[in-house]
Amino acid sequence: MTASTDNEARIALFQSIGLNEQKARETLKNQEVTRLLETTIHEAKNLLPKENQISKSIGNLLYALSTRSKQQIHSFHRYLIKYICDEKIKNELQLLAAIDYLLAHPTEPVDQKALEESAGIGINVTPEEIERIIEEVIAQNKTKLMEQRYEFPTGTLLGEVRKRLKWADGKAVKAEMDVQLLDLLGPNDRSAKSTTEKTKTTTSTTEKVKPTTTANNDVQDNGKIRSFADLAGEALNFHKPGENYKTEGYVMTPKTMDLMKEHLKTTGGQVVTRFPPEPNGILHIGHAKAINFNFGYAKHNNGICYLRYDDTNPEKEEEKFFTGILDIVKWLGYEPYKITHASDQFDQLYEWAKQLIRRNLAYICHQKGDELKGHNVAESPWRNRPIEESLQLFEDMKNGKFAEGEATLRMKCVMEDGKLDPVAYRIKYAHHAKSGDKWCIYPTYDYTHCLNDSIENISHSLCTKEFQARRSSYYWLCNALDVYCPVQWEYGRLNLQYTVTSKRKIQKLIVEGVVNDWDDPRLYTLTALRRRGFPPEAINLFCARIGVTMSQTVLHPDMLDACVREVLNVTAPRVMAVIEPLKVTITNFPNGNAIELTVPNFPADESRGSHTIKFDSVIYIEKSDFTEKPAKDYKRLAPNQPCGLRHAGYIITVQEVIRDSNNEPVELKVTCQKATDEGISKPKGFIHWVSHANKCEIRTYDRLFNHPNPDDPKEVPGGFLTDINTNSLTINTNALVDDGVKNAKAFDKFQFERVGFFSVDPDSTDNHYVFNRTVTLKEDKRSS
Repeated sequence: MTASTDNEARIALFQSIGLNEQKARETLKNQEVTRLLETTIHEAKNLLPKENQISKSIGNLLYALSTRSKQQIHSFHRYLIKYICDEKIKNELQLLAAIDYLLAHPTEPVDQKALEESAGIGINVTPEEIERIIEEVIAQNKTKLMEQRYEFPTGTLLGEVRKRLKWADGKAVKAEMDVQLLDLLGPNDRSAKSTTEKTKTTTSTTEKVKPTTTANNDVQDNGKIRSFADLAGEALNFHKPGENYKTEGYVMTPKTMDLMKEHLKTTGGQVVTRFPPEPNGILHIGHAKAINFNFGYAKHNNGICYLRYDDTNPEKEEEKFFTGILDIVKWLGYEPYKITHASDQFDQLYEWAKQLIRRNLAYICHQKGDELKGHNVAESPWRNRPIEESLQLFEDMKNGKFAEGEATLRMKCVMEDGKLDPVAYRIKYAHHAKSGDKWCIYPTYDYTHCLNDSIENISHSLCTKEFQARRSSYYWLCNALDVYCPVQWEYGRLNLQYTVTSKRKIQKLIVEGVVNDWDDPRLYTLTALRRRGFPPEAINLFCARIGVTMSQTVLHPDMLDACVREVLNVTAPRVMAVIEPLKVTITNFPNGNAIELTVPNFPADESRGSHTIKFDSVIYIEKSDFTEKPAKDYKRLAPNQPCGLRHAGYIITVQEVIRDSNNEPVELKVTCQKATDEGISKPKGFIHWVSHANKCEIRTYDRLFNHPNPDDPKEVPGGFLTDINTNSLTINTNALVDDGVKNAKAFDKFQFERVGFFSVDPDSTDNHYVFNRTVTLKEDKRSS
């Protein structure tokens, strides 16, 4: 029989239980559901007296069982199929309650009496009972029903009926409720109601409105953002602590429930997560999502989150990476419940490895590293060596009797991607930052990770999607050693265009002199983003908005920049700075001395403070704010076009242009008039300026790479080092900024009016300010 014929036969089978053709064909697309539904139908036919007669009501329940149940209780379906065929399970509500009971008690023998009680099996709620209870509920609420008619929230009525008739069919209850409400209230004719006009609340054009939040209410006026969990929403609805076995694909053993009870006794039912970075590099933007996910989910559920250093690779670990990781976690606003290291458990991990060998679930292998690469690795010729021999060889590995690469300990399991027998231990003669020279064998991630999760009683092991292939070995190893098994949940990695985040590639950029260090503001490490001036709230907001999905996420940096602007717009005080100064001398300055002006830090909300600046006969404006050949729509300063000065209340008019030897303007002689003087026309535009200003250095950053995906050989055949944007950093040492930045310290942030958002660089001194441009005021509209 061909595959096509097989499928047509299955469609006919599915239609025989009441599915329409479209639903039957949709079902075929899921091989697991197809297999399960076929088995379920055939088993039901064997139980029913009329072999080919499955009523539509029974068929609907058989379909629900096949699609709503979970793999770990498939072996118990025979109980539920019999209840369905005997019409003791009459509706989906009872079926789902029965499924939940079996998920919570997934061991033989099944206590059928308890199952029947928990799911209302055998309870028959008659139409007369439904009618009577609804009459009583409506009578209790009749006064309000008559007043509010169909505006009354009928959901509360249905909820009351459900409390009193827990196992009644929901459709039958809703139908009877509709009939009785129609009888009481008459037709629900909303069009007969008089239409009330929606009144719009308007604000006087002269009244200033204090902005309290951004347009979407994600950012408050103090810069605080809604939590990661609030914005990520339903994606965070995972299993409840202690209900690991309800998760699809979770593997049960006879000891699972006892281990789960011990787990709950230890944790008190708390959510327990962990953030487990390797201390061999600085965290990047992708890690920000992991930090928010792990710490944010725990915080949202009043749980705890460990910071666990995965320090199993001693060759690349440095103290600066340990401290740098903790620093960034705290900078993002999270406090670890406890700081642990994978190496804390090296002794226990070693003992468990010997247990695996004794159970004939691990062996010593002598295949070389190159032979173990890839997914089609041949079975090891040493896979079936005697247990005692492997135990002795493992001891020899520990005692330094083998050279690196001469022996490994491998586990007898197959990973989800088909890789055979992953390595559990390898030899490395390297000093370890924490354990010193005690060990010369080190456990791998595949061996260490799940066991550390078990030791720390992690309830939700959250990791990126590339670890999905390791999920089966994760469950296998915990169950092989009879230890508590957490649930591994995967989510898509976060990647940005126009950058690289690989530690190896960043190190290469540093060595080649392309960037200065891990915190070079052109990189997307979190230390680099902090130095550039990105607020932690903006990074958290960005992570929350992209949410938690299974798909790999590759985003344009503009989305992150937009979150930065949103936060800085309500948190960064305004000052005036001139990047490329042009001297302006006011020939009729109205005062003998400089005039002091008070300028609000946030013009839209003057209650948030102010600073003082000086206005004098010599000021500096941006070169770009003056032109001798203005276009038609030009609104700034020109020989025959006056212009206003921000915050000064004066309008200046050009009298003379002084030039250098290249005929370039170097100074303007102007006159000024008060903007409030009689007969003075309002200027087309206002420009910023400085006087008695502070000289400073401005560093402006652009994309480090020319192409969106610099490490994609199709886009950049020569490799990422050939794709460097040579104009990614511009330094201006002649900029001027007003006194609003006085006493600013490293990482303080400002909005330079009409220019952009800037942050104080750590290179600054008391006598020399250095500012990094964080983002422009508006999104860069160039093509990407």
